[in-house]
Amino acid sequence: MGGVDVSYMEDRAKAAAVVLDFQTMEQREAKISWTRVAFPYIPTFLAFREAPPIVQAVQKLENRPHLLLVDGHGVAHPLGCGLASHVGVLLKIPTVGVAKRLLCGEVGEFEGRRAPIFLGGKIVGMALAPKPGKKLLYVSVGNLITLDEAVDAVFRCIREHVQPEPLKIAHQLSRV
Repeated sequence: MGGVDVSYMEDRAKAAAVVLDFQTMEQREAKISWTRVAFPYIPTFLAFREAPPIVQAVQKLENRPHLLLVDGHGVAHPLGCGLASHVGVLLKIPTVGVAKRLLCGEVGEFEGRRAPIFLGGKIVGMALAPKPGKKLLYVSVGNLITLDEAVDAVFRCIREHVQPEPLKIAHQLSRV
């Protein structure tokens, strides 16, 4: 199980890619990649800014993850193809978009700790309530995985915090 995140310092991006044991959530490997920012921040076009440093960091890993959690959206995106989708296609691996805010669509009724995200009459993701009284997570398919598999994987990666462990660790390592 892997996770990626990116942070910025002036015109440079620092991407972190981590691999964790899926059962124990113990870190097995981590790689960092520094790149020059080649694309400005434009809402809904984050993939063009963040995919290059993410791909570079993941390619440095000796143990390629079987599933990669991406701090961003997958198909729950106004254009149907967010950062998680781009990264998954470029790396040819299963990816899941895990976001902290809803970019588009409407959240339906909760059943237990999950509620569908609708866009144009289609289910494009799932809002998750991992911890009672805490912020929601918005999960969507990135690449080569079903929504049910994506939701299950995210729930299995949540420990003490709302954020899944692979993303929490990648976030900490990417900080500049």
